[in-house]
Formats: sequence, structure tokens, C-alpha cells
Amino acid sequence: MDITFAQLSSWLGQYWWPFFRIGAVFLSSPFFGNAFIPLWVRAMFAFSLSVVVAPLVPVMPSVDLLSMSSLALAFEQMIWGLLFGLILHMLFTIFTMLGQIVSLQMGLGMAMMNDPINGMSVAVLGRIFLIFSTLLFLALDGHLLVIDILIQSFHIWPVGSGISELSLKGIVSIFGWMFSASLALALPAIVSMLLTNISFGIMNRAAPSLNVYALGFPMTMMLGLFSVLISISGVPARYTALVHDALNYLNIFMLGGK
Repeated sequence: MDITFAQLSSWLGQYWWPFFRIGAVFLSSPFFGNAFIPLWVRAMFAFSLSVVVAPLVPVMPSVDLLSMSSLALAFEQMIWGLLFGLILHMLFTIFTMLGQIVSLQMGLGMAMMNDPINGMSVAVLGRIFLIFSTLLFLALDGHLLVIDILIQSFHIWPVGSGISELSLKGIVSIFGWMFSASLALALPAIVSMLLTNISFGIMNRAAPSLNVYALGFPMTMMLGLFSVLISISGVPARYTALVHDALNYLNIFMLGGK
């Protein structure tokens, strides 16, 4: 049986284009793109998933793998995967910002640690909230839902559909959702710390002889820890709604490409 180069390109493309999209998602998304996971492990996992889903996805476009059109198509899939992972990053950034806001309010802004995932220094509480949200995400099988949405994207947004302006506008609007959600979660801590500072200001005016600085720092720290307890206790009830919002944004992002 004679096999032409066009047939060989069509067979390889059925695995090659899903590999680009899935690999870009695993490189850019949280948890899957963790720096602690070696790059070759993520590449092998993306290739294994591409082989599994190849019979389930629509027929890939017939493009010569050695042409400029093939290069443009690969670049399109990489950009799509990076944007897909960026939306998931917004969900986890909410809790990182929550920890940083609470840290600044309670006087722990100087307690910083290196974040090897993002390559920057973050507040200790921000790192704790990030670990907490990651464990909740795994407990709710969020990683399986993300993989399911990723596989469905080949039917909703086939390879070669391009990136629409509507999808890009939707990603920009997610930034506002991220800031508003983190501020809403941190609002109890902000209000309580503001009332504490007002109380110590009144005490300083009423009794100037009191050493407000020596008394205020430990009291602020204790109230800040209590605020962290209140914030953590309210996160699980709110977390499910935030995960549903993030998954909804992923669906809207895919529908924008139709």
C-alpha cells in the first residue's frame, strides 16, 4: 500500500495539533504548570493525553507540516493554550491577593517568601492561601473538569478557527472580576483593622501618656490573626462559586471563538 506525504501529514496532524494546545495549557495553567513538575513530565503527560483524545476530536485540517501555514497554526494553538491557562491563573491569584491584602493590614507585609511558581516574592499569608485554594481545587476535582473542558474545546473551537476579538475582550474583563473577588473576601479583615486603628487613634488622643505603639502592634497582630481565621472560614463557602465563575469564563472564552 502506497502512503503519500499528504496522508502521513494528515495522520500526524491528528495528534500534533492537540499536543500543541494541550501542552500550552499544561505549561501556563496553575498546578499543571507548577515549576516543581519537570518539563519533560508535563510534555509526556500532554503527549499521552493527545494520543488518548485523538480519536475523540474532530478531523484536523489538512496542512503540510513543513509549511508556513503549519507554523502559524501551531502558534495559534500555543496562544490559545496560554490564554486558557491565564484564565485559571486568575482564580488562584484571587487568593494570593487576599493573603497580601490581609498581610499589609495586620503589619506582616515584611514577611515575604520566594514563590518559585511565579518567580517573585509574595507574602507568607498569600502563599498559605494559595496552597489552601489549590488543595480545595483538587478536592473538588477541578483538575478533571479543566481537562474535560479542554477536550470539549476541540469541538467548540476547532483547530484553525483563529482567536476572536470577543474572546480577548472577555479575558480583559476577568481582571476586574479578580480584583473585586479578592477585595470582597478581604473586606472583613480590612474593616476590622480599620476600626482597630481608629480605636488606637482615639486612645492616643484621650491618653497621650499611653505607649500606643508598644500596645498597638501586638493587639493589631492578634486581631489580624483573628481576621485571618474569619477569612479562611468563609473561603470554602465562597470558593465553589468562584470556581463556577472561572469555569464559566472558560466556556465563554471558547464560545467566543465560534
